[in-house]
Amino acid sequence: MSQQPGTTQTDPAVRPSSARMRIRLPRLLRGVALALVVLLLLPVAVTPLYRFVPPPATPLMVIRALEGDGMTRTWVALDALPAAMPLAVLAAEDNRFCQHYGFDWAAIGDAIDEARNGERLRGASTISMQLTRNLFLWPGGGWPRKMLEALWTPVVELFLGKERIIELYLNVVETGRGIFGVEAAARRYYGKGAAALSARQAAGLAAILPDPRDWSPTRGYAAERVPVLLRRMRDIRPLATCVTR
Repeated sequence: MSQQPGTTQTDPAVRPSSARMRIRLPRLLRGVALALVVLLLLPVAVTPLYRFVPPPATPLMVIRALEGDGMTRTWVALDALPAAMPLAVLAAEDNRFCQHYGFDWAAIGDAIDEARNGERLRGASTISMQLTRNLFLWPGGGWPRKMLEALWTPVVELFLGKERIIELYLNVVETGRGIFGVEAAARRYYGKGAAALSARQAAGLAAILPDPRDWSPTRGYAAERVPVLLRRMRDIRPLATCVTR
């Protein structure tokens, strides 16, 4: 049949497919947007629960188990620990933990100034930021993770409070290959529960936190850090009243 003048012929096999794509694309975009909103709000919904119940696991625990390291941990309440344990962690990781609201802007400013002067860029993560990373994110760097960490850290501060933050941190932080929390670490390295740790031993556990998979509290660089941490623990004790008795 010849085509009538003034009309165009459309391939019937193409036209319905194009129409379907135009219909599906907005639905797909809405689905992606909804998934992103749920992802962003999930920590907001879960964090208040962690004020009362321990997290069943963390992303890092699952990753280490899949890598073959296993996962050993035992929950211990903050009240059962010697005051030296949280104090040692503050001395090692976050001196101004009780004074900031999730971000230590002074430490961040110092790190930026050092980088501008040509020194290696060092981290300025607070314990609140590290706990956020442990509870909800993956290990390693990258801007996407850093942005999510910055977004969710205020949520952790708001819903948990300082005592619960340090309690959770002491129970979920990686303290060795397949070891999480100070209780499992105390039994592995010292053959005793964390409640029986001396100030020196608590400092030893805190000293390995920058590289817990390769450092030991009883030898090497971590052992050399212990006297430094003991002095710092004495210095910051007046600033650590939010987690020490």
